[in-house]
Amino acid sequence: MTRGANRVHLALALLLLAGCTTSRPLPGSGTPKKVTLFFTAEVRGYLGPCGCSENMRGGVSRAAFQVAEARKAGTPVYLLDTGDGLFGTLQLPEAAVPQQERKAKALADAWKAMGLTLRATGPLDDVRGASFRQGLGLPELPSGTFKLIDGVGVVSAPTAAGARSLAVEAKKAGARFVVAMVPLPFDQLLREAIDPAQVDLFVSSRSKDEFAAEESRLAGGATKVAQLQSKGRSLLRIDVFMHGDGRVEWLKGDGERDRELSALDQRIELLRGQVNEPMLGDELKALRKAKLEEIIARRELLAETPLAVPEGKAAVTARFVPLESSFPKDPAVQALEKAYDVDVGLINLEWAKAHGVSCPPATPERSGFIGTAACFECHAEAQEVFDGTKHPRAYATLVEVGKQHHLDCISCHVTGWQQPQGVCRIDQTAGREDVGCEACHGPGSAHAKQPFKTNIVRGAEPKTCVGCHDRENSPHFDFDRYLEKILGKGHGRK
Repeated sequence: MTRGANRVHLALALLLLAGCTTSRPLPGSGTPKKVTLFFTAEVRGYLGPCGCSENMRGGVSRAAFQVAEARKAGTPVYLLDTGDGLFGTLQLPEAAVPQQERKAKALADAWKAMGLTLRATGPLDDVRGASFRQGLGLPELPSGTFKLIDGVGVVSAPTAAGARSLAVEAKKAGARFVVAMVPLPFDQLLREAIDPAQVDLFVSSRSKDEFAAEESRLAGGATKVAQLQSKGRSLLRIDVFMHGDGRVEWLKGDGERDRELSALDQRIELLRGQVNEPMLGDELKALRKAKLEEIIARRELLAETPLAVPEGKAAVTARFVPLESSFPKDPAVQALEKAYDVDVGLINLEWAKAHGVSCPPATPERSGFIGTAACFECHAEAQEVFDGTKHPRAYATLVEVGKQHHLDCISCHVTGWQQPQGVCRIDQTAGREDVGCEACHGPGSAHAKQPFKTNIVRGAEPKTCVGCHDRENSPHFDFDRYLEKILGKGHGRK
């Protein structure tokens, strides 16, 4: 089926689903033979990838498309979020509050459009207070409670022991399969959670730190434990087949198929890094991107091939759905994302004009930023090298996508963010746009007055780069390999 046909079918599905929040069996139909659950975890306020690197995964509109496609089968499909989804950090600078609140509202609207069934809550959901969270009108499952949904017991508990107690109650109430959302890191939960008589699946809803959930993991035997890739980059899909009256058991996959999926995952990550090599030629990049998309499509086809369920057997399967950049987007949710981008620019500009404070001037004790043009007055050879890199187009890349006034992005696309004579307001970037010389070499006001080697930073150290080329925005960054691309005659190379 073509992507165009998919979009048409999706539009029809959205019309049919308008006003619905969950899929339910027809009255009198009894327990459904199949129930599908989608999980998101630790979204951390991410509507979608920033786009700084090629082929970045994620995006709520891509997740929405996957859920809508599953609903076309006509069986019940439910979407659950494990919490810590509305904000990315526990503390927000005053200037960032308007943008982050608007983003939380956009996420809430997107989840409603997707038919969110239930969500647990965590500390990152209450950054603006419980009343703000509750005002978003999302269906919540309070910690220490459970809900029965078409024969599936969904538990929210602070500990593995608490989840087991609630699972007993859920099964007494008629649950054939119990999944528990618990705010413990994957490794700890794996040690504490194994008890096949009660909980069937534990989903880790809180990792050790921001970058601990960089990959999806599933382990265990009769009871399994799952960790999703955070920041909305993957979905967990659970299909429960409730035939007969026996215990719902995990369906074992084909070992050869699992090995092939693992091999494809490794190839995808390798190609992803190759596509993101710095200063890669357009022709070679296009070839690598085409190969990457081919491997992703092959993996998705293999992963989507259903396992054979024995006749009359109660069984359950699990698979992760990495939301690749090549995946289609739900048009309605994509429109919410675009509206957010427009609104946030206007909101941040208005705030900066009303409350913004300009950067302080340089002092004898603290040097200030003077701009790249001043550096080139003495370092013309370095300018030739600089002009051949991507750094002088850093700000333009934001303008092209309308994010030049987004506080999530601006700090890495200008020089001297929140520094003397740098950029302290998004409406005052003139002369400091792009990643200029001082982004690596430090503020140059003292050096411009007295050009000594002792009053300027050499720059060729990882710490000068990883503030922006971090694991989130530049996941394949390699300091030595990238450094070679910005060196030349008059700029570090004889």
